[in-house]
Amino acid sequence: MTIRFGTDGWRAVISDTFTFENVRLVSQAIADYVRRESNRERPEIVVGFDTRFLSDRYAREVARVMAGNGIVAYLTRSDAPTPAVSYAVVEKKAEAGVMITASHNPPRYNGIKLKAAFGGSALPDQARLVEAELERGQAEARGPNLMDFEQALKLDLVRPFDPAWAYYQHLSTLLNLDLISKAELRVVADAMYGSGRGAFRDLLSRTRCHVTEIRGEMNPGFGGIHPEPLGHYLQALSAAIQAQHADVGLATDGDADRIGAMDARGDFIDPHHIFALALRYLVEVRGWTGSVVKSVSTTRMINRLAERYQLPLYETPVGFNYIADYMLNDHVLIGGEESGGLSIKGHIPEGDGILMGMLLLEMMANARCPLHEMIAEIQKLVGPTCYARRDIQLVRPVPKREMVTRLTEGAPGELAGQAVIEVSTLDGVKYILADDAWLLIRPSGTEPVLRVYAEGRSFAEVTELLAYGERVANI
Repeated sequence: MTIRFGTDGWRAVISDTFTFENVRLVSQAIADYVRRESNRERPEIVVGFDTRFLSDRYAREVARVMAGNGIVAYLTRSDAPTPAVSYAVVEKKAEAGVMITASHNPPRYNGIKLKAAFGGSALPDQARLVEAELERGQAEARGPNLMDFEQALKLDLVRPFDPAWAYYQHLSTLLNLDLISKAELRVVADAMYGSGRGAFRDLLSRTRCHVTEIRGEMNPGFGGIHPEPLGHYLQALSAAIQAQHADVGLATDGDADRIGAMDARGDFIDPHHIFALALRYLVEVRGWTGSVVKSVSTTRMINRLAERYQLPLYETPVGFNYIADYMLNDHVLIGGEESGGLSIKGHIPEGDGILMGMLLLEMMANARCPLHEMIAEIQKLVGPTCYARRDIQLVRPVPKREMVTRLTEGAPGELAGQAVIEVSTLDGVKYILADDAWLLIRPSGTEPVLRVYAEGRSFAEVTELLAYGERVANI
């Protein structure tokens, strides 16, 4: 059996590869890694879980393995958002964190996200060290060290806790809750049956905002949808906005590290626009400075804003761990990716859908105008721009290196009537056109899927780019 950490941890199909036995083996590898890296006699680790099928049981097994290796496991009492668990790693000064989740992936998946001591996803080098420990354990035919759960509780090696309030207190230092309160916004929060449930309601409970939560009950099947805040999964949110006459809808994914939104008319506001609005707000209203970091699949509105404000801009492969690397080593103002993972200065280097949803409310309160007018204004400033993504289900894996070579060597001179002025192979293959439109083709790091992304000046241009991308991507 070969287990590899992808874009953000290890994910697999429940009862196929993601089994209790394999979770224990991976947990033992993490324990071995923590033991090697820590100079403490009794290292500490934070363990959390989402709302997926058996996530709580898997988390208990992780805690049992940690206890069996003499490592203290702070185990969340119930499902919790990934950013709350990540913040707990920092707050408790733990060596690492483990989050049982498959994030936005379909219900049949589960996974393990490994968090480093700095509160973000483990860096690629750290993930490789865990993989090496796993391979070493398998080569030695060494099973996991396990302790009975009740015994671990008695020995204080498993410590149940609630990460929410320390996390909420931290968020309150990054947000202007008084400004949000004065706006008296009507908000619909869509948890998409994920572990972000209750978060917006709790954070806004002491403000004058009115909050209605939908899809906040426990449903490990996520109501038959992917718990990903994309427009086509948010019909329920659109309906609730209309029924409540709400000002805005906020949606978080399965573990709440991603954000999507809807305006009062029920129109989807994608993370690209949330990123652009946040960057503008932090610079123009808060007066912040610093570098800007974005993934290769994120809108070039961010490039134009960074140029407008004369801020350094860095582009990374897909995966927030690459953005986290910059946030740890540079003076980063904001970092984010197209999937909705965003973070700002002063926060942990981790995508946080709850923080960004609250920041969007603050931006609306400051602007004193409907969200659709804010979107029209940012489009006027750095647009026009249109964006779309298509996911191609793969019958067989596509060798990434082979695909990159083929698409680079066969790069067209022109697409959608525009010259191809640059070909980037930072992550997959990205064709950048003379009018600042672009087409990106890359295999997913977490699913058997080939992703085709396009951004252009019109939907007609985007449609043409996507059609070309789908035609050449999966030959």
